[in-house]
Amino acid sequence: MKAALFDTVGRPLRIDGVDDPRPGADEVLLKIAACGICGSDLHMTEDPATFGIGQGAVLGHEFAGEIVELGADVTGLAKGDRVAVAPVWGCGHCARCRAGDPAWCAEMKLIGGGYAEFSAVAARQCRKLPEGVPLLEGALAEPTAIGLHSVMRSGLKPGDTVLILGAGPIGLLVAFWARRMGARHVVVADLNDYQKERAEALGATGFAISGPGLADAFQDMAGGPPDIVFECVGKKGLIDFSCRLARVHGTVVGVGLCVGGDEWDPFAVLSKELTIVMAAFFDMHEFALALDALASQGPFRPQNLITDRIGLSDVPEAFEALRRRTTQCKVLIEAAA
Repeated sequence: MKAALFDTVGRPLRIDGVDDPRPGADEVLLKIAACGICGSDLHMTEDPATFGIGQGAVLGHEFAGEIVELGADVTGLAKGDRVAVAPVWGCGHCARCRAGDPAWCAEMKLIGGGYAEFSAVAARQCRKLPEGVPLLEGALAEPTAIGLHSVMRSGLKPGDTVLILGAGPIGLLVAFWARRMGARHVVVADLNDYQKERAEALGATGFAISGPGLADAFQDMAGGPPDIVFECVGKKGLIDFSCRLARVHGTVVGVGLCVGGDEWDPFAVLSKELTIVMAAFFDMHEFALALDALASQGPFRPQNLITDRIGLSDVPEAFEALRRRTTQCKVLIEAAA
């Protein structure tokens, strides 16, 4: 099959042929319909040792497809089923896995494999798409679940005011869920205004340019400092910046993937008695709710993230363009295109 392969730091991904995967007894073989390019994939190619990837790795963890073969022990699924894949693999037997929380299984692995034509995944990682959701859009289930988990971790209550640093896909999906759950003001901030209209299409009530004037801009929109600040960029210094923006007794949620350490001033947190929480992954109940959100109708939909659809052959060029920060938001790879 054709796949986009990682070779080494500093080199673009490479399109090549690799052996077709074969499903194990508890696995299904998927014909991949679409896979999203995620910012985490960019991080992985810049720091592969941290993420345990090596030469020849196939990235891509936001994918959906059609089941074309079943392992001998698989029940509850059938050939032809349209499924989205939760890329958090757990053993399937421990208390965490049985509770639908494989992200905290002692054997947890974050699987890739979506930048290809086929992938073999554990059947327990698959969830059927609701009727009416196109198969390609199932690739949005994973990031939509991440956004939901981030809001759940925040303890958001109806009427809260929210500031989101970063207008990438995860930041915009946090805006989607915050608005859906009743936040009174949902302001997205970024260094550029490329995604302003898209933020509003996902549910943001305001947009601001990030920088020294952000606190005043939010004050003008919401009438006071934010109850909750979501840091969805993952750059050094932004947790500290978030803590300075949040109100007294407010909450800061670290969502962005910051690799390589950071610095922050504990006194700024102590003096405000802030709550700092981190959000990573999701549970399978949240994954199911994300699929329901893809099926819902209304003015604000996760599908509004999609800016481009490309074929596998276009992946290396598109991947490098995203590394340079383009005006694109969520790029979907169509394996058959």
